[in-house]
Amino acid sequence: MTAENAELKMTYLDLQAYAGVTKHMGGFEATNELLALCHIKNAQEVLDVGCGIGLGPAYIAKTYGCRVVGVDISEKMIEWSRQRATQEGIEDRVELRTADVLDLPFEADRFDVVICESVLAFIEDKPQAIRECVRVVKPGGYVGLNEALWIEEPPPEKAAQAREWGTNILTAEAWQALWEGSGLQDRVVRTYQIDARTEVKSRIRWIG
Repeated sequence: MTAENAELKMTYLDLQAYAGVTKHMGGFEATNELLALCHIKNAQEVLDVGCGIGLGPAYIAKTYGCRVVGVDISEKMIEWSRQRATQEGIEDRVELRTADVLDLPFEADRFDVVICESVLAFIEDKPQAIRECVRVVKPGGYVGLNEALWIEEPPPEKAAQAREWGTNILTAEAWQALWEGSGLQDRVVRTYQIDARTEVKSRIRWIG
């Protein structure tokens, strides 16, 4: 690995935070589908893990009127999220704080819905991250993940390239195994291939 690539690996998420951008695989449409699968209309309190610049918390609070707690490991992302909450006029319905998905600072059985999008691809200990999401959701509640995956086992050079950017992307089968070991019931798995042009347009519309 070159020194330049090593620097990119170290700073990729920081660069996103600095620029005020966030990525959700599949864009706005995928987020809406995930929320529907989690029966968001019935939720009173939602946790958005890895909330980035605050798109998710603001959208959920405004659209569904529930209380949303957004957490991110980056303080800069939380700053962006607070700005968005203020701009959207929903500060009274959104709480934002710095936190790590591997050790969420909440009591067990608190949230009706836990959402986590484009976060676990950057986490090595994915089972622990999923356990934490399950721990803080109420019995009868929902945990929704939207993550990148390899449709089939990638060539070694592609896998290595992904790791240079700090990601640990799994195959569909590996994600399925993690989901089956989560302890959640009535699990739903949907996979889609992304069209680059559609993805870019969706992300631009989502970010604004």
